[in-house]
Amino acid sequence: MKKNNILLSFILPVIAVIALLTIQAFCDLELPSYTSDIINNGIQQLGVDSSLPDVLTVDLYDAIVKISGDNKAIMASYDLFIADDMTKSEKKELEQKYPLIKDENLYLLDDLTEEEKKIVEEKIKMPLIVATMLYCNNESVATMLNLEIPEDGNLLDIVLKMDDKTFNIITSSIESSLENFDESTINQYAYSSVSTIYDSIGIDMEDYQMAYIINKGMIMLIIAVIGMIVAISVGYLIAHIAAKISFVLRNKVVRKIMSFSQAEFKEFGASSLITRSTNDIEQVKTFFIMLLRIVVFAPIMGVGAFIKVYDNPLNWIIGIALVIIFVLIGLLFALAMPKFKSMQKLIDKMNLVSREIITGMPVIRTFKTERYEEKRFDKANTNLTKTNLFVNRLMGLMMPSMMLVMNIISILIVWYGAKQIDLGNLQVGTLLAFITYTMQIIMSFLMISLVSVMMPRALVSLKRIKEILKKKVSIVEIDNPKAFKESEKGVVEFKNVSFKYPDADEALLKNISFKATPGTTTAFIGSTGSGKSTLINLIPRFFDTTSGEILVDGINIKEASVVELRNKIGYVPQKGILFSGTIKSNLMLGKDSITDEELNTAAKISQSLEFINGKKDKFESAISQGGANVSGGQKQRLSIARAIAKNPEIYIFDDSFSALDFKTDAQLRKSLFKHASDATILIVAQRISTIMKADNIIVLNEGEIVGSGTHSELLKNCEIYKEIALSQLKEEEL
Repeated sequence: MKKNNILLSFILPVIAVIALLTIQAFCDLELPSYTSDIINNGIQQLGVDSSLPDVLTVDLYDAIVKISGDNKAIMASYDLFIADDMTKSEKKELEQKYPLIKDENLYLLDDLTEEEKKIVEEKIKMPLIVATMLYCNNESVATMLNLEIPEDGNLLDIVLKMDDKTFNIITSSIESSLENFDESTINQYAYSSVSTIYDSIGIDMEDYQMAYIINKGMIMLIIAVIGMIVAISVGYLIAHIAAKISFVLRNKVVRKIMSFSQAEFKEFGASSLITRSTNDIEQVKTFFIMLLRIVVFAPIMGVGAFIKVYDNPLNWIIGIALVIIFVLIGLLFALAMPKFKSMQKLIDKMNLVSREIITGMPVIRTFKTERYEEKRFDKANTNLTKTNLFVNRLMGLMMPSMMLVMNIISILIVWYGAKQIDLGNLQVGTLLAFITYTMQIIMSFLMISLVSVMMPRALVSLKRIKEILKKKVSIVEIDNPKAFKESEKGVVEFKNVSFKYPDADEALLKNISFKATPGTTTAFIGSTGSGKSTLINLIPRFFDTTSGEILVDGINIKEASVVELRNKIGYVPQKGILFSGTIKSNLMLGKDSITDEELNTAAKISQSLEFINGKKDKFESAISQGGANVSGGQKQRLSIARAIAKNPEIYIFDDSFSALDFKTDAQLRKSLFKHASDATILIVAQRISTIMKADNIIVLNEGEIVGSGTHSELLKNCEIYKEIALSQLKEEEL
């Protein structure tokens, strides 16, 4: 159910974004059309945008009907309104609309549907042009027909009085001369005819024109405002979705990393895990923003713009533009793809080197290897920089190249379009709209290509994230864990345990068997690399045994709950690790709530109370990242205090007393053994003095137990232990 809710939280906003982007694309596609209308109809045609006049005089109506051959569609679309039959209000309304009409009868257009208007407009177009040419005493028409223009009246009156045969010959001649023009020019003639009719019946064409321009301008303004609101909403929603996706991904990645055993950490490496949980997720987020914004928006814009210019005589230019763009994108892909694929690995390398230099600075300074480390860093930095520069230069070259293509295409459109305008096949507004739509088509392909270029790097990042999420964790919670036995509380037992690292050739530990019980201290000692730390890291299941079994509280730890197992253990690693926060927050790490008394007890036993009380804020004193503001000994004592505060059944100290002086070490162990008298204590140590009083000392050599017993027993029975002891203490001290 929870997964469905998470999925639903993404699906609904994504659907909303797609819907809003569709609206935004529609708004962007409509604006050039309105610009074209304002130029073509509003400016060039005085606001007339239809070849179907709203009003006709009786003479013009009769002429149009006669020229059309008594077309029924035209005849049925107009009704005669006789001035004498009108009411005063109707007559006043018409006079306001057509001020020069007083007593003359008019034919007014009926209320038609858009479909009906289109049919009538197509039928009336040619008869309207012919009638208007005669009505306006067109000189070219008079010359063609060999007629004299009357001083009073017009050619239409003369032609209408002719017999039907002569009338048809004259009108057919005019129609034949018009057939040489394309549809666009015919439409312009028709609009001009309507404008002439309106002017002749008293309509103020300046006001008519201004009203048209204001009307179209207001619609454009509304569309632009809607587009702006939608664009802002889309930006907000996409940012929200992207932030949510990166939040969920980071959560999933970090949670998965938290479940990793030491084997998985070793496989990936700390620097790579950091890169994957930060940089890789950012790459995926950025790509998702581009994907959602462009992959939905660009195709709608491209297809929509192409539909708008499909029947334009200049559309072949778009084909040339697209071929050039595809060639440029192909070259870009061929050059950039390999570099994008290697980018994340170079970032990993950079992080690895940076991390090693920063954490190992004291060692670097001590051995004076600053120059070497600088060169190592410089090499990693140079490789990454070169790759970044190459990719960025390619991307930087892409935009000017596209702009050059767009400008060349614009010049080609203007050059060829101007010729078409001169021939009367195209209007200025249509040309400007075509340029805008062409740029929208080119930009759509450009945006899609940008997403395609980003895709390889994003896919690499996504693959790296999936490698973490899909990684099979070697140590997991089993479905039905066994309960720990209360009767064997605190008992730790190894039975023929062997362990080999996944990439190792030989086993590090071989046939380890021992038993540690509550109230006793078991210590491990041996030469470096003998497997001491590895052995005790098997108990909290940082690694799993290769063979044999480890029992805690009488249960094989592989059959128990990992969480419950680790709740029983107070673990202090070799290197004291503190987290940014306060002393109190660090001591509470293994416990949800802790009293002041418990804090004081833990600090007192670990010999930390004195230096804590010496601080101004005591337990509320700040601890910086990694415990950088406390000494090594203080850090180790606070790590021990943290384990004590947890009050566990089993204490594991992995060489945790090495940073303490002998006096503090002795005092701490004395207090600890007294406090944890009923707990099981396991200690890895290098110093004999730390483990001399242990109940059982296990000596390891090359991964095997070569001795086991008390200090005095081992001095007698184990040569290796005796050698270690004599190397550290005088014989009388032993």
